[in-house]
Amino acid sequence: MATKAQIAKSKRKPKFTTRIVRRCFRCGRKRGYMRDFDLCRICFRELANQGMIPGIKKSSW
Repeated sequence: MATKAQIAKSKRKPKFTTRIVRRCFRCGRKRGYMRDFDLCRICFRELANQGMIPGIKKSSW
């Protein structure tokens, strides 16, 4: 989990637009982030398995 200082720093407007750090809104993780859901891959998987994300279901074949 990201510290409160890291989360606060990433919310500030950067000097250059390429420095934007997008973080998961649940845990603050910056790696494995999915823009469509505003979640990291770990939180996405947890919520998808619980059925909390509409339109997403676990695949099986």
